[in-house]
Amino acid sequence: MDFVLDLLQGAGIAAGIGIRPFLPFALTAALASADLGLDFDGTDFAFLEEWWFVIAVAVVVIGLELIGRRREIPPVVWALLTVAVALGALVGAGSLADNDRAIVPGVVAGALAATLGFYAARSLFTRVRRRLDPDAQTALPIYGEGAGLVAAGLSILFPPLAILVIAALAWLLLGTRRRAGEKYAGLRILR
Repeated sequence: MDFVLDLLQGAGIAAGIGIRPFLPFALTAALASADLGLDFDGTDFAFLEEWWFVIAVAVVVIGLELIGRRREIPPVVWALLTVAVALGALVGAGSLADNDRAIVPGVVAGALAATLGFYAARSLFTRVRRRLDPDAQTALPIYGEGAGLVAAGLSILFPPLAILVIAALAWLLLGTRRRAGEKYAGLRILR
């Protein structure tokens, strides 16, 4: 049972990192350095709670977001996805390594959860951005950071809630796909 809780914790944190990479990762590093909910000390993943690594992640993520702020540039989107998946895999593995467990399931679950979080958040924010005026669009990253923080924080402090986080992200992503199919089905009727 403890293995499942550690796996859920890593997956939930990774899903939050997938939504928005920096603040959920920074929260995870801060809580790990204070030994609240998880602790990477004594594992191969101790660097995840080191200040220099958090600053390096901040520089990379903020730099990519500033480059891609004006419009969606595919290389920047792919780079953000790569950073989110890498951080998700590292945190997933670190969550399992915290209690001396095999890290491979954590790497896989973390990478998958970060990918799910990335695509679900991106599809939701793309749909919402189209409906908002330019002033309101500037607030979307704040909502994304908040959602990522809540997902990561709840998963660290109460790992079973990661199931709800992952289920909500899957529901958002499947809803987007279903709406896209309905839109095109309606166009076929017009023929």
